[in-house]
Amino acid sequence: MVQPSAGGAVSPKGGGMMRSSAIFSGLTLISRLAGFARDLTISAFLGASNGPAADAYNTALSFPNLFRRIFAEGAFAAAFVPAYARTLESEGAEAADRVARDALAVVLVATVVLTLAAQLAMPWLMTVINIGFLDDPARFRLAVTLTQITMPYLPCMTAAALLSGVLNARGRFIVSGAYPILLNLIMLAAVWLWRGDQIQAATAASWAVLVSGFAQAGLCWWAVRKAGARIGPVMPRLSPEVKLIVITAVPALIGNSATQINVFISQNLSSFVNGGRTWLATADRLYQLPLGLVGVAIGVALLPRLARAVASGDHAQQQASMDEALALSMALTLPAAAAILGMPFFLIDALFTRLEFLTYDAVNTARALFQYGWGVPAFVLIRILAPGFFARGDTRRPMIFALVSVAVNAALALGLFWAGMGVAGIAAATSAAAWVNVALLAGALWRRGHWRPGPAVLSRVLRIGLASAVLGGLVAVAERFRPQIEAPIAAVLQHGAKEIALIAVTAVGGLAYLILLFATRAVTVAEVKGLVRRAR
Repeated sequence: MVQPSAGGAVSPKGGGMMRSSAIFSGLTLISRLAGFARDLTISAFLGASNGPAADAYNTALSFPNLFRRIFAEGAFAAAFVPAYARTLESEGAEAADRVARDALAVVLVATVVLTLAAQLAMPWLMTVINIGFLDDPARFRLAVTLTQITMPYLPCMTAAALLSGVLNARGRFIVSGAYPILLNLIMLAAVWLWRGDQIQAATAASWAVLVSGFAQAGLCWWAVRKAGARIGPVMPRLSPEVKLIVITAVPALIGNSATQINVFISQNLSSFVNGGRTWLATADRLYQLPLGLVGVAIGVALLPRLARAVASGDHAQQQASMDEALALSMALTLPAAAAILGMPFFLIDALFTRLEFLTYDAVNTARALFQYGWGVPAFVLIRILAPGFFARGDTRRPMIFALVSVAVNAALALGLFWAGMGVAGIAAATSAAAWVNVALLAGALWRRGHWRPGPAVLSRVLRIGLASAVLGGLVAVAERFRPQIEAPIAAVLQHGAKEIALIAVTAVGGLAYLILLFATRAVTVAEVKGLVRRAR
């Protein structure tokens, strides 16, 4: 719900970050479950190392997403959301919607031009971004074709992300959390209906990406209109407000573009290994689950709340928002990281090894997943710490820190890959660079006095870490004795023993973690009751 504030602005009513994050996380969970079903289906039909389709499909999926992270979820969004929220707070809805209309027109023109140029130059681009594909002409040609199909997803997703930012600033989180579900459902349906052979399934999935882009943009536009915002097509113009957004976005654009250098290096290195792109992509989907459910959700709720607190000079609210975000994110992230570190092969083998996805693929994917596991808290923390700068209009420092982490990632990825770690070395480099970025972001916030975590929240995070460490030990023991766990299940059921065993281990581990949270008083019964009362 939203209500008018003084001056005609629209501001959120009730709730707070916990409620906003819960709404967004709940819908993101549904989306991730749908995406998980999609990934299981596609992996089963495409495999990884036993044909060209899987690597080509993952290239086609990742290429528009590379630019999406710059425009839709990166620099432009980081500059637009605070600007829209400030205008909404100070000048009212009409002025804010005018800023949004102009910004949408400009960014759509930019992404459409980029899309057309990329489609025309795709054979040459593919030669640069996947050098290893040149040794396999069939894989190279298929990757070019599929990426040309998926590239128009970029302007659609950029429009959806900007409109989602409008909804978030107005306190509407349902559609912004729900619209990614469309991508997963449409892709899942397409692959099931037109699966055929590996190449046919990959082609169907690529066309589904394009269709879902239009569906997502349409849904967000409808929701914005329903929320009362008047945002429609206008001729692009660089109004003073849009110029300021662009100027503010430039440092973050450089930082995010530099971050994509890591993606470029990772893709190039993994393209030398048959199936390498798919191993990384499969591991990426699992470690991205806590990032999507926790980091993105809390970051989305945190940024407009911080922007309002900074605009009003409410330092107590700024501190409380950051403390709450840290405690909540770590309570949900650290156990996920512990599970990934404790049983990587159990997770990958039980979930993905079937049909065309071989045990050989599972072993190599699990090695990469383990290296991502110890970086999971850092990936989430970046999403929590960066809004502390963006809410103050500071995109320069995150850009500098991103450039430093890029250098770390590039050096480590090249060194570890050629030193013998292979694809797992690429994942290890990504995690190390993320921790470097966290250290730089946190240090800058501390030095400038913008945020210093209080003793209470640090104590809570330590207790959460203890509970997570015990959880990690339990699941590591389960992976060690996996045959003994699966044997009695297999004696009763012909199929599904490994899947049921994984569900049972996860359930027991999750219950143990919850008990430890209460035992260490990282969470108290009174707090849970208070949360329930606030939700009501």
